[in-house]
Amino acid sequence: MFAHQLTEGLIRVLERPDLRVIAGSRRISLSPDLPVPFRVTDTGHVLLGAACLGHGDHSAFYLRHALELAHLLEVAPRHPVIAALCAARTAALFHGLDVTCDAPTTTVAGPLPAWIDIMAADHLPPPAVLHEVWLSVAPCQPAPADTPDIAAIHARMQAVWPWTGPTETLMALGGDARLSIDPTTGLNHYGCSHRPRPWAVTFASSTASSLSERGFAGAEAARLRLIAAALSDPHADVPAALTTEIHDGIARYFGLRGDEGIILAPSGTDCELYALALAALAPGGRAVSNILIAPEETGSGVPLAARGCHFANDTALGHMVPKGHLIAGFPDDTQVIDLPMRDARGQQIPLAQVDADCLRVARAELARGRHILLHRLDLSKTGLLAPQMETLDTLIATAAAGQVDVVVDACQTRLDPVRVRDYLDRGWMVMVTGSKFFTGPPFCGAVLLPAPVMARLSGTPLPTGLAQYTHQAAWPAGRARMVLPTGHNIGLSLRWQAALAEIAALSEVPRATVTQRLRTFLSAARDAITHNPDLCLLPPVAPRRPPLADAWDDAATILSFFVRAHNAHGTFRPLALAQARRLYVWLNTDLSTVIPTGDGDERRLAALLCHVGQPVPLAHPALGGELAGALRISAGARLVSGEPSHDGMDSRRRMERETRDVRRVVEKISLILRHWPTIAAHDPHPTYMPHHLEQG
Repeated sequence: MFAHQLTEGLIRVLERPDLRVIAGSRRISLSPDLPVPFRVTDTGHVLLGAACLGHGDHSAFYLRHALELAHLLEVAPRHPVIAALCAARTAALFHGLDVTCDAPTTTVAGPLPAWIDIMAADHLPPPAVLHEVWLSVAPCQPAPADTPDIAAIHARMQAVWPWTGPTETLMALGGDARLSIDPTTGLNHYGCSHRPRPWAVTFASSTASSLSERGFAGAEAARLRLIAAALSDPHADVPAALTTEIHDGIARYFGLRGDEGIILAPSGTDCELYALALAALAPGGRAVSNILIAPEETGSGVPLAARGCHFANDTALGHMVPKGHLIAGFPDDTQVIDLPMRDARGQQIPLAQVDADCLRVARAELARGRHILLHRLDLSKTGLLAPQMETLDTLIATAAAGQVDVVVDACQTRLDPVRVRDYLDRGWMVMVTGSKFFTGPPFCGAVLLPAPVMARLSGTPLPTGLAQYTHQAAWPAGRARMVLPTGHNIGLSLRWQAALAEIAALSEVPRATVTQRLRTFLSAARDAITHNPDLCLLPPVAPRRPPLADAWDDAATILSFFVRAHNAHGTFRPLALAQARRLYVWLNTDLSTVIPTGDGDERRLAALLCHVGQPVPLAHPALGGELAGALRISAGARLVSGEPSHDGMDSRRRMERETRDVRRVVEKISLILRHWPTIAAHDPHPTYMPHHLEQG
């Protein structure tokens, strides 16, 4: 990007991480005498007028509009009117998001265009209205040679309207309400953003992460391919091409073979639903007994999905459903058997006992003539793994052929890909996500299918109720999927494209380096937690996996800890779950205007945005029957491959920064505890960026 004679305020907008990624190397310069807010020249040069020199919101809006228009004019030069209208819609939706992220800093430089609300609407406006919008935006680009046929343009835009918009808007589609941006914070339910947030310290990969510039660029590139192809060829099935790219990327990383398959899923809970549907298709037609390991440490909707029931009030495809009711087509005789991994005091149950319980329950169900769907949890929210491989081998050896399905819940995906290859070789399904260890955006999952399970898709149809959850394109080809609707989940595709960018970066790091970087960080994080008297580290449990040369997954990469209650004295008493949730939110909040800080270091610490894993409800003897909340600091793929915002640092300096950051997270926890009553009185909300960046 080339910026010449730009004002300080406009330079600040240009340096925003999301706009910097979108702009790339495009030439941008200031032309204050322009009679319009901006103009895109016939060479793709962006000229910014005087309207971009005032209100930060306005500058960002016009710049985003100009960048989108410049790109679309390049990729669809024969359709300048459609390009202009699509760019206007993208800018309008961007504005709706951006007002939550940029605080007003200067006087307003005139009103924004009147067409913003029109172009941000869910439904395409009528041709006459589109024509008025075109007349408004036409002066910002080289004029087309012919008078536009607005009726034909309106017809062309019907197909692309639902998925024309900025990447950060489209990535919030096709999941559930937890992906929606809260207008008071600029963040979603998980406290993260679909825009890069490099100023935040993020060790939240056990829950969800904001996108890095790398992930954002991956999703943005996919979105641009999507819209460019749609403008150039109305008959092109570009979403199908994106889906194929995702399947190929996942298959390449995990080493899938030609007779194996992938189902794309909006979440790990949807993965559970799909695994049950596939178990019900097993030869023999037996009723299914679904054995869940530590359901209290998996997704909250998993026990419902494991019975074939609606696990929320809406689905990823936007259908309203009755939560807890059986989904059409799923058998009503499915039984779910829960095997916990922690006792009533929150202590881990010995693995030998978990394995014995698993064998006892499974054998009893086999004796009843039922089909077993048995989970291997690899790993739980706090890093637990069970049952052991020996237990699974023993069970399968004593069961009738085809009477046991194993599904590996690897939704944390904290395992070397060679482990996944081994699971598939055993004929086991594997559930993975791109949103946990890989640090892609939340709500992108997949079920990896071994060849024997793939064969089931050629016969009996899937449950009809799955048509409310998923499309045919998300599943491998076969007769079974024909009950599903055609179409595509664009949001899911873009989220996976972002995750694949992180996966590709991780793949370039040698295994020995992965191991070294993880161990360096985890050692520093353990030291920071254990040396702080306000914290109590839960004993990290290294995953007990078969030895494998060069595998990097033998360390506990999730560190869970209790936090001392702010009013506790003497014996350690942890924060109850509700209080731990408040602490979790305040860590991700700029507290510099709330806490009466002393020196500059303390003010900077109060302002630091710290995103960690959501509290896990666990029993603790000091709280009687009340649940405590265990927070988590996790090592994710970006810790290994590098945050793009750390470019320019060598690996040693970068790891020093990561270890310094984890100490600052721990220090901020103690700072919050010292000022708890003051913070609680204000109860501040997290923000997309700290106050000093909002204010310039």
